[in-house]
This record gives sequence, structure tokens and C-alpha cells, in this order.
Amino acid sequence: MAETGHDPNQPDQKPESHEEEAAALQELNEAQESAPMEVHQDKEFIQQIVQAVRDENADQAYNLVEDLHAADVADLLEVMSSPQRVGFIELLGERLDPDVLIEVEGAAQDDLYEHMPNEQIADAVTELETDDAVYVLEELDDEDREEVLRSLAADDRIAIEESLSFPEESAGRLMSRDFVALPEFWTVGQTIDFLRSEDEDIPDDFYDVFVVDPSHKPIGTVPLSRVMRTHRPVTIGEIMDKAPYTVEVGSDQEEVAYQFSKYHLISAAVVDQNQRLVGVVTVDDVVEVIGDEAQEDILALAGVSDESGVNENFLEVMKGRFAWLFVNLGTAILASIVIGLFDATIEQMVALAVLMPIVASMGGNAGTQTMTVAVRAIATKELSATNALRVVNREMMAAAVNGTALAFISGIVAWLWFGSPLLGGVFAVAMVFNIVVAGLSGVLIPLGLNKAGVDPAIASSVFVTTITDVVGFFAFLGMAAFFLLS
Repeated sequence: MAETGHDPNQPDQKPESHEEEAAALQELNEAQESAPMEVHQDKEFIQQIVQAVRDENADQAYNLVEDLHAADVADLLEVMSSPQRVGFIELLGERLDPDVLIEVEGAAQDDLYEHMPNEQIADAVTELETDDAVYVLEELDDEDREEVLRSLAADDRIAIEESLSFPEESAGRLMSRDFVALPEFWTVGQTIDFLRSEDEDIPDDFYDVFVVDPSHKPIGTVPLSRVMRTHRPVTIGEIMDKAPYTVEVGSDQEEVAYQFSKYHLISAAVVDQNQRLVGVVTVDDVVEVIGDEAQEDILALAGVSDESGVNENFLEVMKGRFAWLFVNLGTAILASIVIGLFDATIEQMVALAVLMPIVASMGGNAGTQTMTVAVRAIATKELSATNALRVVNREMMAAAVNGTALAFISGIVAWLWFGSPLLGGVFAVAMVFNIVVAGLSGVLIPLGLNKAGVDPAIASSVFVTTITDVVGFFAFLGMAAFFLLS
């Protein structure tokens, strides 16, 4: 806990009495008890809102959610059925918190944007920061977006249109144009007086003051806390951190998030192609990006699109999963073709049909383990061409050791099960071979896809599974045909 300094020029403050301290503590406890926590999981509370919607009692519905955070209201919309949330949206009308527009997701977002009048959306956008306004507008269809933009003031419209001109998921879309930029010759006193003024260009919330040169290029930053703790005559240039962290306006948001995580940033200046300061990215936006990217990668590894959340409708879920299931069907057919090449071998020795799924399954699991680690390491920039060889060698050694241990156990089981030591040996060798191949492919495939410009989280699983199935079946059945039935 930070210590508060004592100013000897100020009179000592009398400590609070026990009664005042007790009253303050009671007030704090009451505030904590009344704080809305996970209200979307409170069945009774949701029923009260639904009943208010049925009764078309707008005042009651508003009173129930008036003190809730916008994120909690968004959660409520997401757990309601579509007719219920539409009724709730129409019932609250203009009393709905504008921040709900940037918190709601999935099918609830579609219902909200569809049933909220464009005029009301325009009013809400004017109350949001630039980056949040851009988020709302990019979710609208073209016709509605144009109508909302026409309703905005010229300055707001120009700023938002310029942000929309940047690529999706770029720093230009993520940045806010609300920031404080000052010359280095200003004093701390001038800065504090300016920040306390009624200037409309001063944002409500900010963390750093950016120091710019005459061409508006950032040359330093000063944390707001440092400004407040420095004497008034000192110039901003004397207390600024030189060489500020900057991100290009066209940088991918995932790269921005990586920079924030690596350098522990609170905010960073966004610059255009001429290195002029055009915006700021703050940590609250980056936290959301990190969450979205992690969710996207997890879903992609399972072959599920980000349109397949629990709040999506049936058609979106079906379309989001069918494509990858179709691809998996093709890979399964390929594996079956390999098995078909050895149908005569399997007919002569039924034990092969019993054991071959084990070989493929163990290879698939080993490949998935390695692939997951590799995809994550690529995303966090821990794995690159520089250290790829070392990682490949490590994974091959780990696969070889694990494969040998598991093959020894499974070979003995196969020997005792079917009474054939030669079958147990073939089974063990095939398993070692497939697990080593799985470990190798689990690293090389994500690296290769990343080098080719393809997201390894999306396509790696299909290729790794196909390789382990095909190699596992071919190695086991091929050696069985050669050593057992020749």
C-alpha cells in the first residue's frame, strides 16, 4: 500500500472518532452488500424484469436496472430470450445506458442494434469515446451506418469515418482520439491549470500526458501522477520519459496487445505514416483484445468459429461448425483409404483391427499436446525461426522418451492379450514411430502455416490429426503385413 506524504505546512488533521469510523465502515459494508454481483444468474431478479416487460411497466423495468453497470445489463440481455430482450429494449427506449451497446455480444447485440432506432444509436454514439463509437458503427449494416453518421456533428463524423477507414482489428480502429498532448516547454503549473479548465477537448479519463514537438510528433510521456507530484515551475520536458512507446496506426491489434503485455504499458501513442500523434490506445481496450484473441484461438483449435457462442442462434451455430466438420470428413476418408489398402491383412489377423485405433489415438493426443504449446508460443512470440530448431529437438526427444515408455507398456499388453510377442513388438514400434511423428508435426505445421501467413490456430489441428492418423495406420498395418503375414 502506498504511503501518503505529510506536508509540514498544513495543519494536522484530527483523527476520526470511533463513532465516525464505525459509521463509515457500516456505510462501506452496506455498499458492498448492495453492489450488483452476477445479477444475470439471479433467477428471481430476471423473472422480475421479464414480468415488467410483460406488464409493459417501463418505470419498474428501469428502476430494476437503473443502478446496474452496463456490463451487467448486457449480461441480462444475453440470457433473455429474443422476444423478452426485444420487449425490454423497446420498453426502456432512450433510458437505456449507451454503454450497453459496447458491452453486449452475440444474438443479443443483433437484437439491440436492430430494434434500437438509428436516431437513438446516434445519440448514444455522441456520448461514447471514439474507439467505442467505431466499435458500435462497424457492427451496423451499411445503410444504418450511413444514416447514423449523417446524424452526427461534423467533427464527430469526420473522426469516426477516418477511424473506420483503417483495417479491421488494427490500432486505428482500436485507438481513441481523446488524449492530452502538450509541448515540452510548458510548466507543470500551466499543465495543471489547463487540465482543470473547461476545455471540451480534455478527455474525462486518461493516464499519460503526451509531449510533442512542433510537428506534433511524440517525443515523450509524463504519467499523470508525476504531473500532480511535481512543483509548478518545473517544465514538462524535465520530467518526461523520453522515447515513448508508439504503435503504427495500421498495426494489428494482436501486435499492440503483445507490446502492452511485454512492456507493461498503461497507454501508448498511435502515430500515422508521418509519425505524427493521431490517437491513443489504453490498457482497458487491450485487455478486451487479449480476451477476444484468446477466445478466438481456443475456438479455432476446436474448428469452431467465433460465431458459435451460447447466445448465437441455431443457423449461425450450424454454419460456423459445418465447414470444419466437412473438412474433417475428408481427412477421415483419407485415413480410411489407407486402411483399405490393408483390408486383406486385417482379414487375416483380426487383432490388427482391435489395436490400430490405439496407435492413431495416441499419436493424435501427442500431436495435439505439442501443437497447442506451439500455437500458444507463436502467438506470444516465444517461438520463431530463431529458436525453432531447439524447440523441434526438444519435442522430438520428449516424444521419443514418452513413446518408448508407452510402447513398452502397450507392447506387453498386446503380447499378453493376443499371445503373440511379435505382434506386441510391431505394435510397440508403430506407436513409438507415430508419437515421434506427431511431436514433430505438432511443431512444424504451426510454424509452416505461420510462415505462409495462415493463422496456425485455425488450420493446424486438421493437418496434425490427418498426419497422425495416416502415419499411424500405415506404419502399424504396413509392418504387420511385412513381419506377421509375409
